Amino acid sequence: MPELPEVEVTRRGLADPVTGATIRALHLGKPLRWPLGIAPAALVGQRVLAVRRRGKYLLLDLQEGLLLVHLGMSGSLRFASELPPRGVHDHFEMVTDRGTLRLHDPRRFGAVVWAAGEDDPRARKLLDALGVEPLGDGFDFSAFHAGLRASRMPIKQLLLAGRLVVGVGNIYASEVLFLARIRPTTRASRIGEQRARRLHAAIREVLARAVQQGGSTLRDFHGPDGGSGHFQTQTHVYGREGLPCTVCGTPVQMLRQGQRSSYFCPHCQRP
Repeated sequence: MPELPEVEVTRRGLADPVTGATIRALHLGKPLRWPLGIAPAALVGQRVLAVRRRGKYLLLDLQEGLLLVHLGMSGSLRFASELPPRGVHDHFEMVTDRGTLRLHDPRRFGAVVWAAGEDDPRARKLLDALGVEPLGDGFDFSAFHAGLRASRMPIKQLLLAGRLVVGVGNIYASEVLFLARIRPTTRASRIGEQRARRLHAAIREVLARAVQQGGSTLRDFHGPDGGSGHFQTQTHVYGREGLPCTVCGTPVQMLRQGQRSSYFCPHCQRP
């Protein structure tokens, strides 16, 4: 599933070519997770003012309203002056005077939703419950530590929930917890200040490094230029069950938490 780094890579790749473009036509394929919410013809002539990100949502600000784009489980966006004919898994296409933006989503869990603004109930339903942005100035340690102390959830599942801090997906949560030397099953409220500071710093470090490496391409994700991410080739624990820990040599273990795989070093990561 595309997570925050993949969405941020997508945003950076789209921001310059798409900002300022005027919509000439919209084409919809099979229904996505949620309906567009407006007649496609109503967006023709609108100019894209900015391309932003909130959590795993891309926000395309238009002259009137905005488009919220979610890549779902398998989606990716491609923008080019010329693209091949639409395929069976191409479910949204926005033709502009600068090129065509196309959503490719084989599993159709993604979505493109129009809202009149961020105060529109459709936008608030998607954005209001999101936690703080981990790469922004608002990721305050004191508030983060207070959120840990207030939760009885295992730390891995608290990170994945996205209510305390947004965008720490499965692959990145395993890597973050390894760097912070915390076992994924540790109850969040048991994490003291020293370990919480390591965790806070590790979230920033891992996500920033993932963005620099183009995100992770496990199966479907590709950037707007069609390129793959490379973070998955340099993980310390994720996907390395049975292989030696890169620090101590102990075999990496895997366990299931909420139907997700968690990878950890039993020696380096203490409960």
